[in-house]
Amino acid sequence: MRVDLFDFELPTERIALRPVHPRDGARLLVVPPTGTFVDRIVSELIDYLQPGDALVVNDTRVIHARLSGRRLRDDLAANVEATLIERLDASRWRALMRPAKKLHIGDLIRFGDGSLDAHVVAKGEAGEITLEFNCAGAALDAAIEAIGVLPLPPYIAGKRATDADDESDYQTIFAREAGAVAAPTAGLHFTRELIARIEAMGVRFSRVTLHVGAGTFLPVKAEDTDAHKMHEEFARIDADTAQTLNAIRAQGGRIVAVGTTALRVLESAATPEGKIQPYAARTNIFITPGYRFRAVDMLLTNFHLPRSTLFMLVSAFAGLERMKAAYAHAIASDYRFYSYGDACLLSRAP
Repeated sequence: MRVDLFDFELPTERIALRPVHPRDGARLLVVPPTGTFVDRIVSELIDYLQPGDALVVNDTRVIHARLSGRRLRDDLAANVEATLIERLDASRWRALMRPAKKLHIGDLIRFGDGSLDAHVVAKGEAGEITLEFNCAGAALDAAIEAIGVLPLPPYIAGKRATDADDESDYQTIFAREAGAVAAPTAGLHFTRELIARIEAMGVRFSRVTLHVGAGTFLPVKAEDTDAHKMHEEFARIDADTAQTLNAIRAQGGRIVAVGTTALRVLESAATPEGKIQPYAARTNIFITPGYRFRAVDMLLTNFHLPRSTLFMLVSAFAGLERMKAAYAHAIASDYRFYSYGDACLLSRAP
C-alpha cells in the first residue's frame, strides 16, 4: 500500500508533554465498528468489558538507555551521546549515537564518571553503532541504570529535559521485565484502583513481554509498505498464559490487547487457526490493512504518529477510513496525542 495513505496533519499543540493525573483520568475515544464515536475517560473502560474477558498487558520495563560520555582517541576527546536500542549479548549493545559519523571502529567511549567504558566494534549501514562494554550481564545492567537516564520519545525530549517525574510517569504499573527503550504506552493509563475494579467484575489480566525498541518512533520512509523493513523486538508469552487465553476464547471471552505491543506478541504467537502458542523469539511482524487478525478482539491504544507502522496497525485493525475519521474527531475534540496522551478503544473491523 502507498505510505501516504497513512498521513495526516497533527497540530503540534496536540502532542502531550506530560501525562494527566490520575493515570486513568485520561480521555478515552471509543471507536465501534460502525456508528458514532463515544467520548469517555479511561476509568470508564469497565463499561466496555464483560465478565470472562481477558486484558493482555505488556510487562516490559524501560531501562535508562540514554548515556552521555566522551569519545577518547589519542589525545583528542569529544562529547557523545548514546541511546541503546538492542542488546546483542551479555556485553554488547547496538546504539544510536550522536555524532555517529565521527566515530571510528576501535574508539573508546567513557560514560558517566568513568566507571563504564565501551569500544566501538562495528558501524551499521543505517548509522547504528555496536558497543562492547567493559563489564557484562547484571553488572552492566546495574551500571547502565546508575549512569543513564530514561530515553523519552524524541517528540517529548525535543521540547523538555527528562526529570524525576518521568521515572514513574514513563513506567507502566505492570513493568517488571527490564529491557525496553520505550514504554508500552497504553499501559500507562492503569491505576491499582482501576485494575481492582476490572478484576472484581470477572475480567482477567494476563502478562506478555515485548521489549519495545527505538524503531517504534521511526516514520516509514519508503513510498510503499512492501518496501519497508520492520524492526525486530524480543517477545515472549509463556505456556500457562497461552493456555489460559485459549481457554478464555473457547468459553466465549474476548481478548483485549492493552497496546500495540501486546497485540504484536499475541499475533506473532497465534497459529493461522487462532490458537495462541508459547513464544520466545524476536518478532518483526508488520501489520497493515488486509492482515487477518487471529488472536485479538479489541485493542486499547494511544494515538500514533502519521505514516508510522503503529498507525498502519490500528488502520488494519479497525479500518483505514474509520481510523482517519476517528483521528480527525480526536484532533477536533482536543485529544492529547502520543506517549503521554489519551487513549482509544478499538473494536476489530468485521
